[in-house]
Amino acid sequence: MLQSFYMKREEPLNIVLLEPEIPANTGNIGRTCVATGTRLHLIDPLGFKLNDKMLKRAGMDYWDQLDVTRYDDWEDFLERNPGARLYYFTTKARYAHTQVHYEEDAYLVFGKESAGIPEEILKKDPEHCVRIPMIGETRSLNLGNSAAIGLYEALRQNDFEGMKMRGQLHHLKWSTDVMESTKD
Repeated sequence: MLQSFYMKREEPLNIVLLEPEIPANTGNIGRTCVATGTRLHLIDPLGFKLNDKMLKRAGMDYWDQLDVTRYDDWEDFLERNPGARLYYFTTKARYAHTQVHYEEDAYLVFGKESAGIPEEILKKDPEHCVRIPMIGETRSLNLGNSAAIGLYEALRQNDFEGMKMRGQLHHLKWSTDVMESTKD
């Protein structure tokens, strides 16, 4: 089981997908959540069924190890997660995603692929709206890429707590000097 290779953090980070539309994106994000010990929250309506073969293909054989919760709507999510520290990833934000501090149990919220997070939600908490910097007039990044960028910044800020920091070659061995110069 994958979990045996990673220590679970006491207070895991959380990825929240508000009405995701593309199963492959959600599957990729689910796989990233398993690899990082992160909880996934899915808020209906989804643009696919959870048994969709594209979802399973992207998440591969990790989906059964995923800590995932599904909600009827945004209000249901808020009611079931009182006091959640929410960070809204949006192209409309005034702050870069690296300019805020993510608590070890932060909730990183991402909107649906076609429209993002509704402005009515963003307007209520502008200090927690963050943007992944881009050049030019690029509309947005792929949802799976955005979730990974945001999640790994939050993990970095929390010193990658509980994560395996060293890898090993499969058929050869690293030289001693390489091993001594890398951090655990």
